[in-house]
Amino acid sequence: MLTEEQREFYFANGYLLLEEIIPLDWLTRLREATDRMIERSRSLTASDAVFDLEPNHTEGEPRLRRVTSPVDQHPDYWAYARDSLLADIAADLVGPDVKFHHSKLNFKWARGGAEVKWHQDIQYWPHTNYTPLTFGTYLYDCSMAQAPLGVLPGSHQGPLYDLYDADGTWTGSLSEPDAATVPAERAVYLPGPAGSVTVHNCRTLHCSARNESDLGRPLLLNIYSAANAMTYTANPLNSSHAGEIVRGEPARWAVHDPRPCLVPPDWSGGYTSLFALQQRETPPGG
Repeated sequence: MLTEEQREFYFANGYLLLEEIIPLDWLTRLREATDRMIERSRSLTASDAVFDLEPNHTEGEPRLRRVTSPVDQHPDYWAYARDSLLADIAADLVGPDVKFHHSKLNFKWARGGAEVKWHQDIQYWPHTNYTPLTFGTYLYDCSMAQAPLGVLPGSHQGPLYDLYDADGTWTGSLSEPDAATVPAERAVYLPGPAGSVTVHNCRTLHCSARNESDLGRPLLLNIYSAANAMTYTANPLNSSHAGEIVRGEPARWAVHDPRPCLVPPDWSGGYTSLFALQQRETPPGG
């Protein structure tokens, strides 16, 4: 699916932007499924296990931050994760045996959709190696005004950061002193037309700003790994499809990267969302 140049770019930089690679028929199905999810959310007055709502969400003006595990909420989301070219691209980057880990649908609602602070993903869900990678699908056009994903090239080859604060509370983002050391001027932002896909490695530093534009920015995220990457901790966004092999065969041997990984709180008792944790709306696991 990828050229050798694209593969080498990913391995060197920790990310890819693949513009307009998703066919319109997939986009139409995903948009319709997403519209249904928004309609389902209208009657809610508080976030629940599926819907993470902005504080000013109302029935008349729904404002979602996230749908958790969309692959369990509508069959087209799982069909896309399993049958589209995403898993084929994953095989180009992690090897022929590919395992699905989890999914989420982040919205970045218009006129104030929440920022995402600098962080890395793997500390949320440690694996025995660092093959996990995240695919983001833009369901609609995403301009710079809509706060696209920003990545720091090459940061996947650097250190993992501590996502706990000085008091030992999990915040899910870099501390202010650590964030101050990030060379933000080197960040690359990844806008793209509808049907574009971003890919970033689980160690890559990334962020996104508040969306102050008049247009929302739904981003469907699917996470895969090599089949030989085994999880150390509970999946914070578990689903009925977690661990399913979507390309190739199951692994008979686990592969362990010698570099250590931070261990998050015990998510088995519950999880809110990256947004709630970074904004300190509720305690981790609450």
